[in-house]
Amino acid sequence: MLNEKKVSRRLPPTNPHADAELARKQAREQRDAQVRGVASVQEMREAIRRAARSLPAIVTVPRVNSLNARAFRAQAAQGLPFLITGVVGRWPLLALTRDDLRERFGHVPVRARVGDYINTAFAPDRAMQDMSMREYLDLDAPGLPPYVGNLELRELNSMCHWPAYFDKMGPPRFWLGPAGTMTPLHCDFDDNIFAQIWGTKRIFLSPPHHDEFLYAWEANPVLFGSPVNPEAPDFDQFPLARQAALIEVIVNPGDMLYIPAGWYHYVHALTFSLSSNRWARGMPFALRGLQPDQN
Repeated sequence: MLNEKKVSRRLPPTNPHADAELARKQAREQRDAQVRGVASVQEMREAIRRAARSLPAIVTVPRVNSLNARAFRAQAAQGLPFLITGVVGRWPLLALTRDDLRERFGHVPVRARVGDYINTAFAPDRAMQDMSMREYLDLDAPGLPPYVGNLELRELNSMCHWPAYFDKMGPPRFWLGPAGTMTPLHCDFDDNIFAQIWGTKRIFLSPPHHDEFLYAWEANPVLFGSPVNPEAPDFDQFPLARQAALIEVIVNPGDMLYIPAGWYHYVHALTFSLSSNRWARGMPFALRGLQPDQN
């Protein structure tokens, strides 16, 4: 009995919240799997990586004309990104100017990423600042400009006519900011359509199975980040990144980019830009043609 007491004193203290944290994590993963129509998010991620290994290598992103839903789904089933023209150009929002946004929607509350949001991009406690749209558009901040990113702006939804490419989609998210605003390299395990409304952005893409070269880490079960900067890769710090395919694409006003689930992407605004995207809520297209024993 004496020895047992001595041993117990040397054990590290238990975390009384550990069981609750694990239960919340498991519940979230179950919800994520149910939304995507899969048995397990981890199995889905692994299946996407396996499927990507059989994809042809690409050095450019193909551009296609306006697609109906059936043609889009057939193209997306190939598992590769592509640009679509002739869709966003018809949106009423494309005809607005920055001054129109300021005058008509200056009262709308927005939340901007501030500080070093590049290195804290996927941290739950990254610095944010609340203000009005007018205050944001009037900012003249030195250094890395604040970024209104991944924000629902319902006041703008009626001016965006999204095609029914996905059976179910999440709400539109808007990305607004001057040149220099940036989202570092990461992947979402959902199919994504990204609409460039104003301005120009440089985007780099990398296939899912190249995560082994990108030093990827898990922010949450359906979001992985990478410290590699495709515009200025530090091969001394990240030598494996030399083996990663980094495919550059410039998106201009009126372009719509399809980013398949699991593809890494890095986004840099070259001019003042307004973009919007929507994520699918369902099984990724790249997996729909696989037989159950291949998943």
